[in-house]
Amino acid sequence: MFDLSIIIVNYNVKHYLRECLQSIYRNTKGISLKIIIVDNNSTDGSVDMLKSEFPGVKLIENCQNLGFAKATNQGLRENKERYILLLNPDTIVLPNALDRMIEFMEANSHAGALGCRLLYPDGRLQPSCRSFPTLTTAFFENTGLEKLFLRNRIIGRHRIGHWDYNDIREVDQPMGSALMVRREAITQVGLMDEQFHMYYEDVDWCFRIKKRGWKIYFIPLAQIIHYGGQSARLNMAKMRIQRYKSRHKFFRKHYGILSEWIVKQMDLFGLILKTLYRTAVISVNSMNGNNHDKEYSRGSREILRDLCGVVKRFWEIWI
Repeated sequence: MFDLSIIIVNYNVKHYLRECLQSIYRNTKGISLKIIIVDNNSTDGSVDMLKSEFPGVKLIENCQNLGFAKATNQGLRENKERYILLLNPDTIVLPNALDRMIEFMEANSHAGALGCRLLYPDGRLQPSCRSFPTLTTAFFENTGLEKLFLRNRIIGRHRIGHWDYNDIREVDQPMGSALMVRREAITQVGLMDEQFHMYYEDVDWCFRIKKRGWKIYFIPLAQIIHYGGQSARLNMAKMRIQRYKSRHKFFRKHYGILSEWIVKQMDLFGLILKTLYRTAVISVNSMNGNNHDKEYSRGSREILRDLCGVVKRFWEIWI
């Protein structure tokens, strides 16, 4: 029996995955661990790389992309370790991060799950905890108020914008890109809900864990670099639609049909508002000869293209 089992779901990010595995072995010394890689039918040579360079990992090869939740559950069924870490392949585990997470879980038996400090590759803090979404937080998000008043404790409470991530704190939902969960908690709440193909499966899991009376914590001393969204960037418009669909499923499951219907109206309004805003930005910057404005305008065009694609296909979100 190992101290820790690490489950990594991979899809076409071979180079990131290699760096991730190297960092785990290089920077984890005080605990025993096993690594399970679930590959969602990658076509970039990920499987061949794993077999040749990391023969010690357990590899599960899928014939199609099953999504994050279903693939994670395949890994969860393969182990009985006391602690399980869900880890994205586009991460770099820094020295002693996993050791410190295990130490905290061992010292706090009421902790059902644990998140750590995530960093961007340049060393900046990556905000990684959220409060659970509600109709109120959806309103602030879709009207743009959350972005304007992110540090306000009420308007910005979903993204906890007032917090500097420098202290140990009980939280609702750390990002699933580096989430440690206690086996006993999983036994009580069950595996991930596979109706969430991608996105919100970690939110739903944490919601159920807390509902059963477990605490969820964040600790700052364990640090992991997270590049973020590497697989999702392959098709941004499709991923945005999937995010909305999963969000609506979450509201229906935990708050009811009426809440789902209301948040759909809010999301459509928010999409239209974002599209109009980006259109205005592009129009203004196109009349400005400043190179910085041109670069910003170019980036806005890419975002606008994605937003327009989502608006045009919004009917998919309603199915």
